[in-house]
Amino acid sequence: MPESQWIKSSFSEASGNNCVEVAARRDGIALRESDSPTTVLRTSASALSALLRSTQTGPPARSPE
Repeated sequence: MPESQWIKSSFSEASGNNCVEVAARRDGIALRESDSPTTVLRTSASALSALLRSTQTGPPARSPE
């Protein structure tokens, strides 16, 4: 993976190694845990945005079966 500018979550401890980091890339968004920097999750900006919206508003309503 090419070198990326990783940004630490504002909810992370300032001196800790237990935080989520995110980096913008040409092919989308990269996420990783600071204590495991070689494991990287890649996603699109729209998918990450949808995930963040759902965590703020709660799960989607289930369709009646």
